[in-house]
Amino acid sequence: MRDRAVVVPAEYAATHREVFGEGRWLTDLPALAQRQLAAWDLRVEGAPRHGMVALVLPVRRADGSAAVLKLQPVTSDTVGEPVGLRAWDGAGAVRLLDHDPDSGSMLLERLGPAALSSVDDDDAAVRVIAELLARLHTVAAPPGVRHLAEIAAAMVHETPQACGRLADDQAGLLRRCADVVSELLSEPGERLLHWDLHYDNVLAGGREPWLAIDPQPLIGDPGFELLPALDNRWEQMVATGDLPAALRRRFAILTDVLGLDRQRAVGWSLGRVLQNCLWEVEDGATGLSDVQTSIAETLLPLGP
Repeated sequence: MRDRAVVVPAEYAATHREVFGEGRWLTDLPALAQRQLAAWDLRVEGAPRHGMVALVLPVRRADGSAAVLKLQPVTSDTVGEPVGLRAWDGAGAVRLLDHDPDSGSMLLERLGPAALSSVDDDDAAVRVIAELLARLHTVAAPPGVRHLAEIAAAMVHETPQACGRLADDQAGLLRRCADVVSELLSEPGERLLHWDLHYDNVLAGGREPWLAIDPQPLIGDPGFELLPALDNRWEQMVATGDLPAALRRRFAILTDVLGLDRQRAVGWSLGRVLQNCLWEVEDGATGLSDVQTSIAETLLPLGP
């Protein structure tokens, strides 16, 4: 199948245009796929998969081993992925087998297909995420990774303008989050973070039960990356009938396994809420989502 043209799924093309707009990258994607298949001597052996950004082709290498070819634009969000994966070298994360810096293409070990989102036991699933994060955080941060210090300072700076587009009560909530983050700016942390470890970014592995994928590496405080494990599978927490208690339970598991200072973790989790809300406003929202406001209102009483 190596010489057969790679067909870009229509759903992926539509999603890609929503995120990036029209551009050469999507048009050139089939040719890019063919170049990388030839360069790494790969044979496609299944239907492509995709998320919001990347197209992933299951492939077989010349030595017979299974892998995936991941194709995605080089952006500020994706450029650090191979850097982080190389630093982790398969310890808690998918292993990077090869990388083409010019195109951003990566050859990765093949995982799955089961994702952590298939695990019904919420406590067990949250614990898996926490244990993976604990491992990822032990690796020294390599050069070339973004730092939370600059990102957090920019968020605090952007908050007043965003508040001007919100109703008074929601603007007040956003200011409270920004005030908490302001108190933490002098101690942004130095750990290597995944930054996006939610239930669908953890796949079953052959050499380990679960491994992390799709990192957006960041240097900072571990508390800043708890939120994806709090706001994913939201309906499951709502279905408990006591959403604040379910949120606090997840938060307790994460902080206990990671050994985090609870109040500091609250502060940086509110920083992540702030970031998500600022993104919502930047995208044109005139009100904050119920998910983010519920998390903020649950965590604020637990903080400093």
